[in-house]
Amino acid sequence: MYFSSENGIFKKEEIGFEYTNFTTIKRSERGYRIDSYYRCFSGFFFRSVFARESSESYFSCSKNRGSLCLKKIYPEAILIGERNGIQINGFDYGNSPSEIIDQDLRDKIIIHTTSAGVQGIMNATKADEMVTGALVNAKATISYIQRKKCDIVSIVPMGWNGKRMSEEDNLCAQYMMSLLKGEKFPNLEAKIESLKQSEGKKFFDPTQPQFPKEDFELCTQVDCFQGVNRVVWENHQCQMVWEKVHEV
Repeated sequence: MYFSSENGIFKKEEIGFEYTNFTTIKRSERGYRIDSYYRCFSGFFFRSVFARESSESYFSCSKNRGSLCLKKIYPEAILIGERNGIQINGFDYGNSPSEIIDQDLRDKIIIHTTSAGVQGIMNATKADEMVTGALVNAKATISYIQRKKCDIVSIVPMGWNGKRMSEEDNLCAQYMMSLLKGEKFPNLEAKIESLKQSEGKKFFDPTQPQFPKEDFELCTQVDCFQGVNRVVWENHQCQMVWEKVHEV
């Protein structure tokens, strides 16, 4: 999710992925309204991000090479990343929440790269501010944005590898839009359950062990985290900073 940018959020010359859904919402005296809904390069990862309030530093990199270069600077860092859902060779973990849920990440430096979400982050260079949202922290994310009183909010579901729409990302985006506009979102639990027969089927397919079923359950625990990951650029490096949101 990106917000507060009058002139678009992506640098056209840097975009290397295809269309997913992109929604821009403008604030008015009556609250937020959808300004436009169209197809746009890239999108956003509403995949479950790890609640990294305990890690020392959290870096995002778009390329494997960039991650490995950062590893040389921070040799004790933990490498987390995937391509097409599969753990990158030489990395400590893939992008599976269930794989790291019991790991102690306190005071650790994390370097993270993904096929979709991180690509969107690294290319949305025109956004005035950027936060990542998922079903697990949807209300906290919208609460954070509402307190900012920003005039323009862009909700961008990244989809699969930034190349095609994914139902779970769109569902999360729709839920967030309803929260932002103060509208009820009916049958969320039923819609999440229906994902098991469509986009989420891979998590229950024994021939695809890179998608453990535990990940589906972890990623669909609605509003279980009360905080947001803010994207911060410092010394030409992209960092994720966890900020608690107390009033959700």
